[in-house]
Amino acid sequence: MQLVNFDSADFLAKYWQKKPRLIRNAWDGWVNPVDENDVAGLACEEEVESRLIEHCDDGLTLTHGPMMADRLQTLGPAAWTLLVQAVDQFIPEVADLIEPFRFVPDWRIDDVMVSLANDGGGVGPHFDQYDVFLIQGAGKRRWQTGQVCDASSPLLPHDDLRLLADFEVQDDWVLEPGDMLYVPPGIAHNGVAVGDGCMTYSIGFRAPATSELLAHYADHVLLSMTEDPRYGDPDLVAQKHPGAIAPAVLQKMQRMMLDSVSDPDQFARWAGEYATASKYPDIDWQPDEPFTRSMMESELALGQAVRRNPAKRFAFTEISAAAVVLFVDGESYECDAEMAHMAQRLCRERITELSAGEIASESAMELVVLLYNKGALELVEAD
Repeated sequence: MQLVNFDSADFLAKYWQKKPRLIRNAWDGWVNPVDENDVAGLACEEEVESRLIEHCDDGLTLTHGPMMADRLQTLGPAAWTLLVQAVDQFIPEVADLIEPFRFVPDWRIDDVMVSLANDGGGVGPHFDQYDVFLIQGAGKRRWQTGQVCDASSPLLPHDDLRLLADFEVQDDWVLEPGDMLYVPPGIAHNGVAVGDGCMTYSIGFRAPATSELLAHYADHVLLSMTEDPRYGDPDLVAQKHPGAIAPAVLQKMQRMMLDSVSDPDQFARWAGEYATASKYPDIDWQPDEPFTRSMMESELALGQAVRRNPAKRFAFTEISAAAVVLFVDGESYECDAEMAHMAQRLCRERITELSAGEIASESAMELVVLLYNKGALELVEAD
């Protein structure tokens, strides 16, 4: 499926991180890609992140998964919402929804959350710190958007949910299957199911905080240090007051710290590994039977292609006119001129048919086999 009535350049210029946008009939022939029973089944799996929000006399209650199947089958008439994260990692048809949004760089895309709800179900007025596209898959949902919020916005007292104490409705729409709403970071919004059988897809984007970036990069720098220079002052002269820390000392100490983190090559490699790190690293996607190079060559020669595992993130940076560093699942791989084009195609294409030259290349095949055995690539029939 492709987006229609949507111009990505116009959207980025006028709406992205600026204001909400509603798009009616956003898809060319919308067909809901997944059955609600499949989504509910995922919520019962140990490795899948899920939440059940129920309305009760005291407000909203939150239960974290994994869910018990009989618990979901016996939900009463009171309003409820089941939220299941990263459904795109487990159902390829849901992963396909991401493709039209790749005008935003891949590393910024987080996952596709699916919410199921009965009449009146919702999570309450809240705001997110990231961009989100809300696609109505089945049934109807009423969406309201409101004021701009930040860390100082008052919240209701709740141990688990960050619900706004005040919600100033500015726009009000009912979305039907195939409709889509974009909500920028910090904009208050509230979605409520209108009738039973409501299914909504939320395509969320990553927005790392400065504190998170600093913490991860500092750890990386410390682990990679081979030398640890110490402060020195061979040109020290007597100062007027022994208790004073002179401005020149402060500048020198700050420069020591900045120099330790200012290597652009080191930062680029860290950034690629950070940006492609797995959302759920504990899930094992490795194949039951590891492949050898000869086994892979045989499969590719028979017309097989390789497909990226939706659970694995791919990216690259150019290090010269003919070479790149490929990043997959938080690890980096040097790719010379012989492999660079293939590495970039693996990042761009969901399914990649390797050329005869790539199949004959020892270094290219070593990389493909390695990624296959790590669960980052799988074999599929070529188109």
